[in-house]
Amino acid sequence: MIKYAAVALLLASPAAAADLPTVAAERWDITSTVVELSLPGVPGFIVRMMRGKSKAERKRVASGVGIDALLVPDPKAQCRVDGQRVADGHYVQALTCPQKSGKPLAIARTGTYDATGFVGRAIVTGVTPKGPMRIVLDQRAVHTGK
Repeated sequence: MIKYAAVALLLASPAAAADLPTVAAERWDITSTVVELSLPGVPGFIVRMMRGKSKAERKRVASGVGIDALLVPDPKAQCRVDGQRVADGHYVQALTCPQKSGKPLAIARTGTYDATGFVGRAIVTGVTPKGPMRIVLDQRAVHTGK
């Protein structure tokens, strides 16, 4: 709970987009790697198999955009950005993402950035029909070319 309060406090501080470093144009890979997983009703061997697995989201960005363009959620996920602060080499972001059924998922993202990309952690929490769930992901954005 304290972590979420800290996220809310950081999100309340404004950040000037003009102060953000611009990133290289074109293709970026944002890789999410499962660090921790708690999914009620999922057999333990499947949870163990999922730990350490990665998935890359590919993005294209225009020239002259800031690092915050890489933090925009995939439109297909239909996530809402509830708050975001990107300044002084650190980012904090709070998202709400719908599920097919049930209450939406909450995602808290924190990390560091520079003109070459970002490194951070995303904590996904929510409730499934079988109980509360939590997923911790390490995330990294890397420029992959034009």
